[in-house]
Amino acid sequence: MRRLMIAALLSAAFVLPGQAFAQKVVVYTAAKQSLVDEMTTLFSKETGIKVEVISGGSSDLIRRVRAEAGAPKVDVIWSIGGEVLEANKDLLAPFTPAANDVILGAYKISPEWTPFSGILAAFAVNTKSLKPADYPKSWKDLTDAKWKGQIASARADSSGSAFQQYATVITASGDKAEAGGGWDVYKRILANMQLAESSGLVSRLVNDGEAKVGIVLEDDALDYVKGGGPVAVVYPEDGTSTVADGMALAKGAPNAENGKTFIDWLQTKTAQEMVVQRMGRRPIRTDVASGGGAKPIAEVKLVNYDIRVIAPQRNAWIARWKDMASAR
Repeated sequence: MRRLMIAALLSAAFVLPGQAFAQKVVVYTAAKQSLVDEMTTLFSKETGIKVEVISGGSSDLIRRVRAEAGAPKVDVIWSIGGEVLEANKDLLAPFTPAANDVILGAYKISPEWTPFSGILAAFAVNTKSLKPADYPKSWKDLTDAKWKGQIASARADSSGSAFQQYATVITASGDKAEAGGGWDVYKRILANMQLAESSGLVSRLVNDGEAKVGIVLEDDALDYVKGGGPVAVVYPEDGTSTVADGMALAKGAPNAENGKTFIDWLQTKTAQEMVVQRMGRRPIRTDVASGGGAKPIAEVKLVNYDIRVIAPQRNAWIARWKDMASAR
């Protein structure tokens, strides 16, 4: 389990001499640290609101929120899997953000949470270890025994993105246990996996040659591509998913108004352009174009991934994942 880390992210350079921040917002996030640092610093500079951050995996963070529900300490849950938020709506306070009218309809799932970015599941491959003809082209390709120990993935019971990838396989091949069904396909892929401590480590393992293939978020792999690493991104031909990476105001938030301000700021055009350019993720606003090296969505085969259908099954599917993982 990824250890939760408290990060002090605010620089005194943005405070006038003799002054201190009069307001704060407490945020729990699974976003990558470089983005957290950049976005919270800019937010604080523009609003004068101090950001206190606790970082961790999606499942770890939501367990923390639930444990603290009697005396809430967090204001905003930021950048964790939409399935996690949908399955834990009792911990969230409904809030309609200022940008609601320009948010893409496909990413609007529930009044209890709102999208931060669009994320997409893909494969990262090491271009030194594999020639293009040898790249896996589909989820079913990853079931081949030749990939034993060569596929890196995060744990679906702790990582929101790994759960999305797991659920994508079940959706792409059908919620069936027989040969060729989703459960059979995923079980055979799992048998070939080396499990990483966090989703952010998967692309690094591929970049460093410790794995030939990684099951990743598109933006994580694109970071290494843009950095000149020996990494290429492959979109599975049997279908992948794009879903909302969400955020929400916590029920009983001690600094609720500042939390609303933070959520509104993260959906501004400026912040969403940062999402595209710095993260390589898909924007959630209709007036911000995709970019950052991401493949045009029209060229990617997508499965019918419905968070509202998948979220109620999340706990049962995680229990099933644990059984499969322990039986490897």
